[in-house]
Amino acid sequence: MKIRAVSIALILVLLISGVATSSVEAGAYGAQFTTSVTYQNVGDSAAVISLTFYDENSGTGIPITLPDLAPLAGTSIYIGSLGDVPNGFRGSAVMASSQPLVSTMVQVPKAGSGVAVRPLSNGFTGGSSYVLVPTVLKGQFGSNSIVSIQNVDSSAADFELVFVPVSGDLVHVYATDVPAFATKYFDLATMASIPAGFNGSLQVYATKAGTINPGLVVASALELNITGTGAYAFEGASEFSTTIYMPSALCKFNGVQTSSYAVQNTTDDNVEVTVTYAAGGTDGPHTLTAGAKRSFNACDVNADGYIGSAVITATGDIVAMGKVFGGGLSTAFLGFNSAAAKVALPYIRWTTDHWYDGTRQRAYIAIQNVGSDLAAGAVTVKYYDKAGTLVGTDTLGAIAAGAKVNSNAGNLGSAPEFGYYPDGTFGGSAVVEGPAGAELAVIVRVQSRVGSLSVAEDYSGMAIQ
Repeated sequence: MKIRAVSIALILVLLISGVATSSVEAGAYGAQFTTSVTYQNVGDSAAVISLTFYDENSGTGIPITLPDLAPLAGTSIYIGSLGDVPNGFRGSAVMASSQPLVSTMVQVPKAGSGVAVRPLSNGFTGGSSYVLVPTVLKGQFGSNSIVSIQNVDSSAADFELVFVPVSGDLVHVYATDVPAFATKYFDLATMASIPAGFNGSLQVYATKAGTINPGLVVASALELNITGTGAYAFEGASEFSTTIYMPSALCKFNGVQTSSYAVQNTTDDNVEVTVTYAAGGTDGPHTLTAGAKRSFNACDVNADGYIGSAVITATGDIVAMGKVFGGGLSTAFLGFNSAAAKVALPYIRWTTDHWYDGTRQRAYIAIQNVGSDLAAGAVTVKYYDKAGTLVGTDTLGAIAAGAKVNSNAGNLGSAPEFGYYPDGTFGGSAVVEGPAGAELAVIVRVQSRVGSLSVAEDYSGMAIQ
């Protein structure tokens, strides 16, 4: 996502406060989540910020005034602590700022729910009339999907949703007169029009209400285990490409962790898709029909223990999302169709003293070089505290074209509890920076310890322009 170097409106979709997704099911699908919005000022002066919440189906805002935020500072706001936002709220928000911001939303499960993972998804700086969600499920692979779609236009909008199964007939769903800035939630498990066992993808078309003129929407999705505790979130895509970069690829790494990719054809014709793993195997080409998706498992062509990255290529435009599962992990991230020399990471934590008691988190940063070879010292990761003060810099070694390297705040040595403070507050962020012209794709895996296992969720780094 490109960040404009002027005042922006940061669009936040998939916001919930004390809402149970189901009153019947067990597992993550029946759990309650409350959103914490983490955000970082990536401008060069203090940001004056306001935040407005919009309940589902409502264009009437609930305004919140936030403190100014110093340059490069990262902080968060927990919706459950805001008296103006009622318990049971489900909707979205718009964050207006005098400086460019990036944001990642953290869905925090209710204590005692048995769910430890915190689903992550990024905010948006604009919408599109056509958005794709690469994977949606109903009672498939033990999970249900909940998709939220926000009208980010200044007038009411009509939505057409086209659910494209891996095999079978398309399903069309419509929503009309959705108010400006309002959100509609689509819980596949409760939609009679979606057949049981649905496995496919979603196309979203938006028009201004009562017309054929293009509207503007954004979308995010939650995928929740029905009886298990796995949960993750990811953004819908509105930018497409014939090449997608995936900074994380695993086959039974540490004996259990494996990645899979859901690749969706965005065109009206068949396309041929190939996944090429760095220092690994090649899967494809495979044919995808118009609008359809295919899943690629890293273990199909790589040996046990493989860890690396991948590039997905196609003969027409595609989108892709990645998942990592096994050993307690259930993560998701949207693939990159472009890369940048400077990347913002608004949600970074690191604990040393409280890792094994499970009360704090560790963020692992994966950096894929999708451009030319980079010499040792050319790429740095700068870690900032909640006030925007530079805590330390991790200077990385050489990164060959196509290769991946890693960083975390533990490498600083002097920050054993990065992003955590004695007064009980939180806030820490990072910026990955290479030389001019560098092409870096970055994801962050935020892990928590649960007994002998770890749970985790991923989010994508956001380009600073």
